[in-house]
Amino acid sequence: MKLKTPLNNEEIKKLHAGDKVELSGVIYTARDAAHAKLKKLIENNKELPFELKGQVIYYVGPAPAKPGYPVGSAGPTTSYRMDPFAPVLIDNGLKGMIGKGPRSNIVRDSIIKNIAVYFAATGGAAALIAKKIKKAEIIAYPELGPEAIRKLEVEDLPLIVINDIYGNDQYEKGKDKYRKYK
Repeated sequence: MKLKTPLNNEEIKKLHAGDKVELSGVIYTARDAAHAKLKKLIENNKELPFELKGQVIYYVGPAPAKPGYPVGSAGPTTSYRMDPFAPVLIDNGLKGMIGKGPRSNIVRDSIIKNIAVYFAATGGAAALIAKKIKKAEIIAYPELGPEAIRKLEVEDLPLIVINDIYGNDQYEKGKDKYRKYK
């Protein structure tokens, strides 16, 4: 399925754990330190560096770009490190997250409540993922280096739906499928 950002509720309702997606459009990068700053801005009713409504955050700290490329390798970061911050962002309009690894029940509940989605990008394919990034620009917190918030333009970024609004978890489905063969 092809998706374009910003995401909306109708598109997200069509997604199910295990679906393969190609995402195009603008997405934002943010990891732990940036998430903490975003949460603090929200708690203090301050303006965010980008509008959260309908947006997707990719948990990545891209490597420095080689000449002629917008970024270097851009593999996903383990998502659970963002779990203390994700529900606040989802409550404020964030519709999608991209990372790797399972999410906490609190994040999964927030996904269901707010009609959002969690995608996985393939770990170990960072150089290939970087080829799907057409443009990158630091928009906030340059002092964080690789963890600065970047605005990325992506084209057909390959993802898999992990957590959908129906409470499904692809990681659990995968384990259950494996257990049937034991």
